[in-house]
Amino acid sequence: MRGPVRGPVRGTVRGAIGVRIAACLLGAGCVVWATVPQVHKGAADFALFLAIVGVAAGALRLALTAVPVPEDSYLLPAALRGWLSFLAILRMVPWEEGALLAVLWLEVLHPSRPRHTAVLGAALIAYLLAVHLAESGASPRALRPQVRVLAAGAALLALGAGAGMLPAAGPGAGSALLRLVAAGALIAAAGLVLPYVARGDAPPPPPA
Repeated sequence: MRGPVRGPVRGTVRGAIGVRIAACLLGAGCVVWATVPQVHKGAADFALFLAIVGVAAGALRLALTAVPVPEDSYLLPAALRGWLSFLAILRMVPWEEGALLAVLWLEVLHPSRPRHTAVLGAALIAYLLAVHLAESGASPRALRPQVRVLAAGAALLALGAGAGMLPAAGPGAGSALLRLVAAGALIAAAGLVLPYVARGDAPPPPPA
């Protein structure tokens, strides 16, 4: 008979659950932030549908991460094989990346609003980082080696938003230059941060 769960193990479990909840809340917040005010043009409703499906499916995948999958399912009942196939599809599809593209699509459909877009960009990066931590089981302290890179990305994101908020004299070269600076800063910020999410550099959690 097993004894009671020790403090460090219990704290690790609570931390993992907290990171998963944070990832789900960040994803939902990004969808709401990109939707308000709601637009009725183009394929906004379809983009909203894709964003909701991506965030919801990603949250379900994180909730079912610990569910074991047998190596051989040939002799299992049909219902159980169907469940395992569902789990395989749920874990194979990049739901968060799809939700990210749908949310950005929603944001593009809105009129120009640099400050709103900057907040959304920061929230999307936080969402991807939280998903990465939840998948790897690492604690937020694992991101300490990347603090400088994250700070540089945040500074470039703020620079892009600031450049987009500067008034332009007209639709001439000055306006085009400001838009080019804003777009370049946003792309550079994403390029600095996202490779650390995709590569999975975070170390595994300490043994219990």
